[in-house]
Amino acid sequence: MDNILVTGGAGYIGSHVCKELAIEGFNPITYDNLSNGNLSSVKWGPFEKGDILNTSRLRSLFKKYKPLAVMHFAALADVSESFKNPLKFYKNNIFGSQNILDLMIQEDMNYFIFSSTCAVYGISKNKMINEKNPLIPVSPYGVSKLVIEETLKQPKYANKIKSISLRYFNASGADPDGEIGESHFPENHLIPKVIEVSRGLSDYLNIYGNDYKTSDGTCIRDYVHVKDIAKAHILSLYFLLKFKQSDIFNLGTGLGFSVKEIIKEVEKQSGEKIKIKINKKRNGDQPILIANADKAKRILKWEPEYSSIGQIIKSALSWG
Repeated sequence: MDNILVTGGAGYIGSHVCKELAIEGFNPITYDNLSNGNLSSVKWGPFEKGDILNTSRLRSLFKKYKPLAVMHFAALADVSESFKNPLKFYKNNIFGSQNILDLMIQEDMNYFIFSSTCAVYGISKNKMINEKNPLIPVSPYGVSKLVIEETLKQPKYANKIKSISLRYFNASGADPDGEIGESHFPENHLIPKVIEVSRGLSDYLNIYGNDYKTSDGTCIRDYVHVKDIAKAHILSLYFLLKFKQSDIFNLGTGLGFSVKEIIKEVEKQSGEKIKIKINKKRNGDQPILIANADKAKRILKWEPEYSSIGQIIKSALSWG
């Protein structure tokens, strides 16, 4: 059984990927400092506590498990927070990632799958975004992810490490089997926040801006189920092992839903009315972000199976 080192494997997406790895017969090794992850989500493979900035700890794990590949999710990911403390994001997301890559070269490890983001595109003029779209991130978070994508292209790394960077749009939903789901503290993603209001755990939902140039004035996003994202990581691993070629892929559905449309769907499924409060726009929020994921479908043979908005919200409601 081949070991796969999963940094940030106790987090939302990382834990779902660990489950898919186990289903496929791999042994996921979760490496997480638990600053944002949950130990209760580590259900497949061993857990090793540690930080990606801890070189000696990482080196010891490489020698202990001799992983076939690294899947890297360990990152600070709150866009709004990145504006408040950019240096914290650069230190963790850039230097931590480079630390992993340098150790991979030293330990002769060749396969790396990177958790990237649609935030690398910034404010796009295109409603449908493909991988050739200009890369002009507006948030420190987006910058930190783009730096690593570019680092992977540099000869020092590209000659030794074959990599896939997956640019997620809005990861959402929960494991259909109900074993794991989305648990952030504090929660900053739209769907679980709407669900919190539906359950009386919050009095109202904050909507940041209602005068965007969209159909109802609120931001539109492309929501893709976390299980579909996890399956894309498995396909990326098989692609690397077979073709030994680096590449970059969007992960999304090509469909967009506004904040108000998400609210309506939660109201429909929960039977509860959602109270809202309109706030000013936030830095870095783009009116519309919708993926063109044709490349992932064509090359990785990836097809989202769980990503209708009804399925996403049903799974999120069932989990919480």
